Amino acid sequence: MTILLCAAILPVLIILFAIYRADKINKEPIGKLTILFLCGALTVIPAVFLEMALSSFQPSGALLGGLYEGFCVAGFSEELFKLIVLLLLVWNSRHFDEYFDGIVYAVYVSMGFACVENIMYVFQAETYSDSMATAAMRAILSVPGHFLFAVMMGYYLALAKFAPNRRKRYLAYAFLVPVFFHGTFDALLMIPEGMDEGGLKWIVAIALFIAFILFDIKMWHRGLRRIRHLQQLSSEQNSERIRESFDGFQWNF
Repeated sequence: MTILLCAAILPVLIILFAIYRADKINKEPIGKLTILFLCGALTVIPAVFLEMALSSFQPSGALLGGLYEGFCVAGFSEELFKLIVLLLLVWNSRHFDEYFDGIVYAVYVSMGFACVENIMYVFQAETYSDSMATAAMRAILSVPGHFLFAVMMGYYLALAKFAPNRRKRYLAYAFLVPVFFHGTFDALLMIPEGMDEGGLKWIVAIALFIAFILFDIKMWHRGLRRIRHLQQLSSEQNSERIRESFDGFQWNF
């Protein structure tokens, strides 16, 4: 059981450590990040209930069912509660004073959710080998997926924070863009599951899996660009503050 728990948690810890190190200017308080992680973990509870409610309206058919499950059930529910946590605990925080903070905070909330979800899936498997296979697959796909969804959310949340004239637009993007990527990510994997057995199912499954790989590569490319962009903006913010402080010191002197 200890090995399984470690297998479920380890990819989450790696991402948390990596994004914390990527925040190179002013590190966020560990206590605040811990609270965000725990609140992200708790969002699993309302998300599950909302997903169950929405699943009762799921349409029939592999295509419509997969799209609905990906976008309306999983994507909408999970990203909604992550964003709510950020708006309640981060938006007005005095620590949210740099662009890159948006990504850091969003990732910690998202990894809290991903950690609990990972543990649930790993321990639901029937055999030990199935659990390890689930842990390995989710470490490669699902946990990094949640990380990238969070990068998108945090990116637009930061733009909304520091661009008041476009705040409503960016706040909408902070929700809609992660839902789009989350929904597409899930739907490409779910559509084949709803198809009847036969040769056509495997052809479609292979085609959609290739599309999924290409989509995942594109998502990584965009996510890393978003990280670099906010790192640059944070660096410029910090340089501007230093100049202002120095100018003020000269003036007072």
